[in-house]
Amino acid sequence: QVPLVESGGSLVQSGESLNLTCTVSPDTLNYHSIGWFRQAPGRAREGVSCLSLGTGSTYTADSVKGRFTISGDNAKKTVYLQMNDLNPEDTAIYYCAARPQGPDRGIWTHSDSYDYWGQGTQVTVSS
Repeated sequence: QVPLVESGGSLVQSGESLNLTCTVSPDTLNYHSIGWFRQAPGRAREGVSCLSLGTGSTYTADSVKGRFTISGDNAKKTVYLQMNDLNPEDTAIYYCAARPQGPDRGIWTHSDSYDYWGQGTQVTVSS
């Protein structure tokens, strides 16, 4: 079973919202945390938000704080990224990834600390 599968990306206009879904395999739920990253053309991969699966603690990048919210539903084996008030700078491929161990604080943005990555879902925001 594929560890992580993203969905929910789309083409939207500025100011609109999207809710991305990361479907997590049962084995991957044993991991410490799930993170959302994004990568725009010509730019480095950027950590967007992270959810610690055991504690429910969340971490969010300053660039999206107040607009993006991460949450999880263990019963549905999903982690969500609710994105509000989108703007063209949010255009990117969005990935979810699984970290095998903590801590998350101060480290969750390090992409090399994640073992598994999904294939990504495209988010495009038009002005």
